[in-house]
Amino acid sequence: MKKTPGQTVRAAGILLICDRDRPTQFLLMRHKDRWDLPKGHCEKDETFQQTALRETEEETGIAADRITLDPTFQFDLQYQVRYKNTGDTPLDKHVRYFIGYVGQAWPLTLTEHESAQWMAWAPPTAPIQSETIDPLLAAAAEHLAARK
Repeated sequence: MKKTPGQTVRAAGILLICDRDRPTQFLLMRHKDRWDLPKGHCEKDETFQQTALRETEEETGIAADRITLDPTFQFDLQYQVRYKNTGDTPLDKHVRYFIGYVGQAWPLTLTEHESAQWMAWAPPTAPIQSETIDPLLAAAAEHLAARK
């Protein structure tokens, strides 16, 4: 979708967690210079949930029907970004993340990342990405602890 000044860019992704009842692992995707989660831009008339499931399947190969979204969790981030086709004009970006449960650490088919890793579900001892992933993991950990 073309990005134009004044537009809010919408995107969505999923924090994939193994084992709904007792989280053991979560998935991180590796770009050349940073860690990320499966996510991408919303297509026209697509909901955040539809985008999150579509992008996760496209980027990991894990079929959407193998992912159960947690209906009681969503995490929103808003920040400014710049794209090559908009020059120096910043655009507002709204990203919504969901928790998605999978029954196991499925083998991955990567299409947009250099690598991926199923990480142990534990508070990270070092920052992963302070502006996005770290606050999401903290919110998810708090949410999961409150379920018990």
